[in-house]
Amino acid sequence: MRKLITTIIATIIFSIVLASGSLIGNDLDIVYNQGSNFIGWFFIYFLYIGVIILIYGNLVSVGIEFVQRKWFQKHDWLYILLHSIFGLVNGVIFQERTLAFFGVLAALLYACIDRWLFKKELNSTSVKMLIVLPIISLFLCWGYFQLISPPMPPFTKEDAVEFATDVEGTIENAFPKEIGKWQGTIDGFQVERETDVIEIEDEIYIVTFKEDWRHGTRTGFWSSSFKVERGTLSATGEKGILPAYYEEN
Repeated sequence: MRKLITTIIATIIFSIVLASGSLIGNDLDIVYNQGSNFIGWFFIYFLYIGVIILIYGNLVSVGIEFVQRKWFQKHDWLYILLHSIFGLVNGVIFQERTLAFFGVLAALLYACIDRWLFKKELNSTSVKMLIVLPIISLFLCWGYFQLISPPMPPFTKEDAVEFATDVEGTIENAFPKEIGKWQGTIDGFQVERETDVIEIEDEIYIVTFKEDWRHGTRTGFWSSSFKVERGTLSATGEKGILPAYYEEN
């Protein structure tokens, strides 16, 4: 139980530090909703670090603790030092200094927590506080990053049109990328394409693509429409018949 508690606490603390560093060190791009980004990075690190500590870290720790009880029972500093040495393994295997550095830090954190818990009753108030504080810190960090996030810019009609016409290889990608009309000739067809948009709710739009075509005495009409919100798009309807030049292309 002590090793499991140590694993959870060390993983949470180290994941918070790395996730915070991922956002603080990002000076190139504007990041909106930084709190959500922080939580995303936290879970990535939590899973990766948690698996390593749970399997490799605990096996090594049990082995070191067995040796300590037999050879140097009163020397906790040596117990901690041996953990840090084994923390270098990932960096040595992959020849990566950063992995070695973080491996040593994680091993030192684990060993220090484990030795502290070793001297405490697991159901004591101090141990319960040690478990609760990292969780509280996680929520505080999320709130901090969310508060310092720059406000999202408004999602305009132009943004909705750009989003709806942005997918390569779709019919809609051939329509005007701005609100308005286009006229021209395609494979002998006289074609008029129009991109139109209306706002149905705050920052929610219906983007409609209309196409009229004529070939000799034949005429036709086709249209499709999409409901567009920030980051999402869903088809709402289609009318008419696609002209032959789409099938040919």
